[in-house]
Amino acid sequence: MTHSEKAHIAVYGCGPDEAVLFRELAPGLGVQPVITDAPVSEANSELALGSRCVSISHKTPVTHATLRALGRVGVGYISTRSIGYNHIDVEYADSIGIVVENVSYSPDSVADYTLMLMLMVLRDAKAIVRRTDMHDYRLSEVRGKELRDLTVGVVGTGRIGTAVLDRLRGFGCRVLAHDNHPADRPGVAEYVPLDELLRRSDVVTLHAPLTTATHHLLDQQRLARMKDGALVINTGRGGLIDTEALVHELESGRLGGAALDVVEGEEGIFYADCRDRPMESKALLRLQELPNALITPHTAYYTDHALRDTVENSLTNCLTFRKQESAWPD
Repeated sequence: MTHSEKAHIAVYGCGPDEAVLFRELAPGLGVQPVITDAPVSEANSELALGSRCVSISHKTPVTHATLRALGRVGVGYISTRSIGYNHIDVEYADSIGIVVENVSYSPDSVADYTLMLMLMVLRDAKAIVRRTDMHDYRLSEVRGKELRDLTVGVVGTGRIGTAVLDRLRGFGCRVLAHDNHPADRPGVAEYVPLDELLRRSDVVTLHAPLTTATHHLLDQQRLARMKDGALVINTGRGGLIDTEALVHELESGRLGGAALDVVEGEEGIFYADCRDRPMESKALLRLQELPNALITPHTAYYTDHALRDTVENSLTNCLTFRKQESAWPD
């Protein structure tokens, strides 16, 4: 391949806004993207023929059969346009010779959204907006709380969790944190064991990756250890919380509320128009019916800045892999 030739990268699960960015950014990096809005699958793996690298969305699970099909057409690298890997079996991909890497993007997108959800649930915004839309302008029966009077527990202090910590400083609240690899940031947060964080916090916000070790990190036992009236915020991954256990705690009134941008079983529901079809997830229906549960459709990451970062870094990661293979000359 000469310097004038463009590299081919298959881009799967590409939404219209992402497609605009791929077409804008790819030529400057010497890339010819092959774009489809369909999620990667065994059936459409042939689109990647001639591409050592592919870029995929986080919205649809990738099966082992799909990974094998990609391997057969010569794919050696998958860039997932997400921070999380829970939609793809990285170890299995590695075992058949395919490298999988995530992308980094502005942590401010999710951090800003986390604080928004936190403030909304503290001020009963769901009920207030619904009543106002029906022209009922009376004060809420539930008085709001101010963050400076509360203790907030941040679980997971990677790039996003750290950005949340930085924002919380401006509210003057007490901040606890838990992470397997605590950051050295004196004065920002007090790092404590998870059970202690749950016991002491008025608000718990989750920013840990979803792995086998963190699946149902907040299970029935841990949710029961939380303060009466405490709030749960989740902008990480739905599987971090045992949904049935959370619904029970919310329905009983023991927990004060939850604001969830991610929910177990969201696949095939979030990012789709479900107005004219039956809802398959009974847990999601129950959550949405609760007055003290605020649900949004996995949209915390969705900003201009973060989306541009995601597309650009996905392309860059693919090019870096090929250069490391020495397949493309510098």
